[in-house]
Amino acid sequence: MRQISRRDFVEQSLVGGLAIAGAGATRAAAFGARARSRLADAHIELLLDEPTGTIAPEIYGHFVEELGGVVYDGIWVGENSKIPNYNGVRKALVDAFRAVRPSVVRWPGGCAADDYDWRDGIGPRAKRPRRTNFWANDPSLKKLGATPQSYDPNEFGTQEFLRFCKLVQAQPYLAVNLRQLPPRQFVEWVEFCNSPAGSTSQAELRASYGDREPFGVRFWGVGNEAWGCGGDFTPEAYASEFRRFTAGGVHDFGVKLAFIGSGPNGGDLEWTRRFFASMAERNALGRMWGWALHHYSNAPDREALAFNTTNWYECLRSANQMESLITSHWQVMGQFDRDHRVKFAVDEWGAWYRQNTNVDPTHLFGQQSTIRDALVAGLTLDTFNRHADKVAMANVAQLVNCIQSLFLAHEDRFLLTPTYHVFAMYAAHQGAQGVRALFAAPHVAWTDAQQRPRELWGLNGSASLNGRVLTLTVTNSHATDARDTEVALRGGSARSVKVTTLSAADIHAHNTFESPATVTPVETEISASGSTLVHRFPAASVTKLRIELS
Repeated sequence: MRQISRRDFVEQSLVGGLAIAGAGATRAAAFGARARSRLADAHIELLLDEPTGTIAPEIYGHFVEELGGVVYDGIWVGENSKIPNYNGVRKALVDAFRAVRPSVVRWPGGCAADDYDWRDGIGPRAKRPRRTNFWANDPSLKKLGATPQSYDPNEFGTQEFLRFCKLVQAQPYLAVNLRQLPPRQFVEWVEFCNSPAGSTSQAELRASYGDREPFGVRFWGVGNEAWGCGGDFTPEAYASEFRRFTAGGVHDFGVKLAFIGSGPNGGDLEWTRRFFASMAERNALGRMWGWALHHYSNAPDREALAFNTTNWYECLRSANQMESLITSHWQVMGQFDRDHRVKFAVDEWGAWYRQNTNVDPTHLFGQQSTIRDALVAGLTLDTFNRHADKVAMANVAQLVNCIQSLFLAHEDRFLLTPTYHVFAMYAAHQGAQGVRALFAAPHVAWTDAQQRPRELWGLNGSASLNGRVLTLTVTNSHATDARDTEVALRGGSARSVKVTTLSAADIHAHNTFESPATVTPVETEISASGSTLVHRFPAASVTKLRIELS
């Protein structure tokens, strides 16, 4: 995002905004805009003639891992359950999930992917093997004994997942077990999913289990976190494995396969540099579609609910690091991939806290979601939107009963979290044309636990254009102060403005099974005409302005 000084921005906004407003309105209207702008302490300038790239719908992707309560007690309740379901999948989740237009869903991990044999999850469910889950050694799960979270019954396998994706109208993204299984098993998995009806033994096997037609799976992750739980590889060794798994023996069956490499842990630029160097040496970068990047944000206290204002800001500051991670790794990638054929797939992101607010003991890494998590989601999605030329996919971790979840569920109870509402608000960005947005607002300043001065932007966001509809999304990071803000349109004028606001008087506010609507969006319509409007962004809020252009 191009940086200018606040003073220059304010002067440009006032002078340019009044000139345009005066050209298309009466002198009285121009005088009114001038008076309102004097009250504003922040400014947003939307440059409609400066496109930044198409915002890929896949940026609004999701993540389902065979972990804790994500699948069992979350998505999968079983066909014989009294809980309303679609062939075993929780109906309430499917119905709500469809509404946010999920573009892509990743499965079965995560770390669980490199411990998973896809052959265990096909065929009659009663005959599928029960396997020890990757996460079974976690002390909190050990206490619970033989639960599906520790000893996976494999009731939810490849076909159940792919049927789930069809139900919610999302593309599947399968993560391959590179740590344990040979490339041959990967090739056969692709064949099972994609070979035409009646063409191969794998196609006939798929049909015998109820799915005659192929699923057409495009996205395949070649391992996961290969620097850690996915094999403890060096970058060079992993590059060799990536080439081995994606060599010419993987048939596409008419599907344009997209292979995603296991990227760095946060800011590890050396992992990216050495992997890309090894791939470039063998002219193999053309095999890659995406480069995975993982970043989890938190605060020093790692508390989901019992945090103070300092840790409110520390968590948002941590989430804001996504911007520098994208730009720094992109620069390294460009040293070897000058045309930037390979884009980012940020397939794990979100806030990760202590496990002391999960709604059931089986929900490993489960946590409550407050208005702070809504801001984490908003500012991260805005970052991806601003870098639409670099980010081709992203997957928030995870869908239900885990980190940064959209849903919490237990038995027959179900709720929407503040993060869900952000995804619903931001859905309008999917497939739209990003446009440049400049923000100028007083920074938020605080002192951390080590008495170091810290600072974070006051307002930030992104904008996109779809036909004559301009969508502006904004986060106000200040825990207590609203921002009166002048919004100036360069290259267009507003006909009408609808506002959706997600905020809370208490920064700890969250939804519970007993009070599921504590944090929900409020919709209003404001009168606006011309190229300048003033809006108050509440403290601790995520806001969407839907601006219909004349």
